[in-house]
Amino acid sequence: MIPHLARLLDITMNNGTLPSDWKRATVIPIHKGGGGDRSLVTNYRPVSLTSVVCKQMGHVIASYLRQVWDKNDWLYEGQRGFRPGYSCESQVIAVCQEVADYLDSGDKIDAIIVDFSKAFDLVPHGRLLTKIANSGVNSRVVVWIREFLLGHTQRSRVGGQLSAEVRGTSGVPQGSLLGPLLFLAYVNDIWRNMESTIRLFAGDCVIYRKIINNADREKIAEGPGQAGGVGS
Repeated sequence: MIPHLARLLDITMNNGTLPSDWKRATVIPIHKGGGGDRSLVTNYRPVSLTSVVCKQMGHVIASYLRQVWDKNDWLYEGQRGFRPGYSCESQVIAVCQEVADYLDSGDKIDAIIVDFSKAFDLVPHGRLLTKIANSGVNSRVVVWIREFLLGHTQRSRVGGQLSAEVRGTSGVPQGSLLGPLLFLAYVNDIWRNMESTIRLFAGDCVIYRKIINNADREKIAEGPGQAGGVGS
């Protein structure tokens, strides 16, 4: 099957278009666990079931993106999660060690913990594509990703019942290898123009700063705002 899949990827790459079946997704709710109330919609994570062939193509595209971004050192070093060798566990250790060092020196620290609400669902396609295009990626790959995102439709399945199909206007698919990587690309510049330390745990982040005077408290209160990836 490999020669046929390679040929199919080559055709979609050269034509700049994807079959409509590749853009259809069935969303199933997966309970987040942790003893949350199963009757609340907010305790479920939506996972998109998409074409198996499209997922294989997504693996190839994701591998290419990682190679390019690793080569030009584009991804923010403070981002952990969704990246081989960059685990959230190592991020926790780094943050705790740095905070402990501050406290051992008798310094005060203010910290803000941010949980991005519906992080994957609210990524605007236009801004995401602009960032990817400026990251050193081949223009044909940018077009392929654009076609992958635009015109995407989905329907939900609960207990064997299917909802009506709707067209997605934003977001990256969950349950695919490519989706989390695209999300990383979108939030990648969140650290820019910030004077406080920011460390990301996949879809969450912590911002902290040594406090010497009131000016330091004002600076950390600014947060990422419009300067970072989420706002820009």
